[in-house]
Amino acid sequence: MDRNDRAVTAFAMLGHAMFHTYELVIPIFVVSWLEAFSTTVAFLGVVVGASYALIGVGALPSGLLADRVSSKRLILVCLLGMGGAFAVVSIAPTVAVLTVGLLLWGAAASLYHPAGLALLSRGTKERGTAFAYHGAAGNVGVATGPLLAAILLAFVDWRTVAALLLVPVLLAAAVGARLEFDETAGATARGTTDAATDRQGPRSLAAFLTDSRRLFTVGFGLVFAIGILYGLYYRATFTFLPDILAALPLFDPVALAGRSFEPSRYVYSGLLLVGGIGQYVGGKLVDRARLETVLLGGYAALAVVALAFVPSTNAGLAPLLIVAGILGFLTFMIAPINQEAISTYTPADARGLSFGYTYAAIFGVGAVGSSLAGLILTRSTPTVLFVVVAACAVIAALVGGTLRYRSGRRAGDGVTAGD
Repeated sequence: MDRNDRAVTAFAMLGHAMFHTYELVIPIFVVSWLEAFSTTVAFLGVVVGASYALIGVGALPSGLLADRVSSKRLILVCLLGMGGAFAVVSIAPTVAVLTVGLLLWGAAASLYHPAGLALLSRGTKERGTAFAYHGAAGNVGVATGPLLAAILLAFVDWRTVAALLLVPVLLAAAVGARLEFDETAGATARGTTDAATDRQGPRSLAAFLTDSRRLFTVGFGLVFAIGILYGLYYRATFTFLPDILAALPLFDPVALAGRSFEPSRYVYSGLLLVGGIGQYVGGKLVDRARLETVLLGGYAALAVVALAFVPSTNAGLAPLLIVAGILGFLTFMIAPINQEAISTYTPADARGLSFGYTYAAIFGVGAVGSSLAGLILTRSTPTVLFVVVAACAVIAALVGGTLRYRSGRRAGDGVTAGD
């Protein structure tokens, strides 16, 4: 990677780590909020769900902005917005103010993925490697945010922990503001097809519809479908995984120094941390192997590990930890592969819009996976849940196979990837 690639990647890594730190620390606070406010599990679930849903709802307008406004500026607004929202959360005197803070967080967080991924896609020459480092940084936030919050909550109150979360995001914004880079260097280096980055974006509804029709080629339509399936797999698998682990006798609470610790929380954090290695491997793979083949193989492997998870819970601690680690590795490995697929099957001047659509699918439509998982676990068993998520992976693998078949035809016919 050259100097510009490193600067772009470092900036995006800061934003990605902060996004996921906040995203997965919120569930850690839920128990404390139920104790602090006169509310119900159902109401708080709706509030938290709405804050997450805003990430998906806001992804499309954020993608449009990313094609017209500097991605660096959008990400800095995102960081400061998330920090400001948590400042509101930390001092919330009532559940109504808490709700406002969480909704503000969701709105601010929606800026990140379309802007950050469009920046990496247009700004870096070694795109797969950039996605790899970016994904690994996200998993550092995924794993360490909840882990540190869980540890701190054993010693100080939740308001103090929420206030302390302002420190890393303000530092990230300060460091990021000092980084300088060319946001279109990678697109320019890839030639005239990718270099058409006038960054104008649609200026009217008619222009938006025209750009959307241009974007939704058969190839991107298939990639978009994969995004929906990935979102369903991710949310359905991970939303209730801590509860599934906590219910196992292997992970009964442990008393230490007069305090009770939940081993399942630390296993869950470890699983997410292993996912960071997966993100790095996935990004490297698409720089070295045929994209469509990696998509097909990655989703086929996800189907297999989903089917193996429940049997592993009855096979002892070591088999369970191995399968759980592979689940975390593969689930996050596929993320940079998906991102490379979006970049490959879209024009550079609509890259923000393409990531906006895709992350609206992953975070918006994919959020249905949480509700689906809750319904299945209420009426049936974890075995049925993991069969359903395996089916999502199988369908995604078939779509990847279709892309592979079509890409082989393109190579023979001389047709471009966007067709």
